[in-house]
Amino acid sequence: MQWLKKPTIIETVRLNGLCWFGHVQRMEGNRIPKRVLYMNLGTKRLRGRSRNRWQDEVREDGRIVGGEGWKEKVHNREEWKKLPRTARNRRILHMLMEGMNELVTSVFS
Repeated sequence: MQWLKKPTIIETVRLNGLCWFGHVQRMEGNRIPKRVLYMNLGTKRLRGRSRNRWQDEVREDGRIVGGEGWKEKVHNREEWKKLPRTARNRRILHMLMEGMNELVTSVFS
């Protein structure tokens, strides 16, 4: 009997981030969460390799889970709800993270 694996905490957080992003995108422009999401603080970033922002991570996850047209699906709530559910069932982000772990291990070994 093959055991079903539960999603990892990282997968759950990333998929919930996608759900939240879709929720905020469908809000009216004057709502506080949407204004904060696109707020520009006007600060400089530190030297060196820049750290990913939350939006950068969500964009990458959206592209992985929904393909190239993932941003158009945000405004159709039913279509958007299918993306994280499908990714969770197929363990798409899990496979990606396992591949990254193998790559890092092979580089530093």
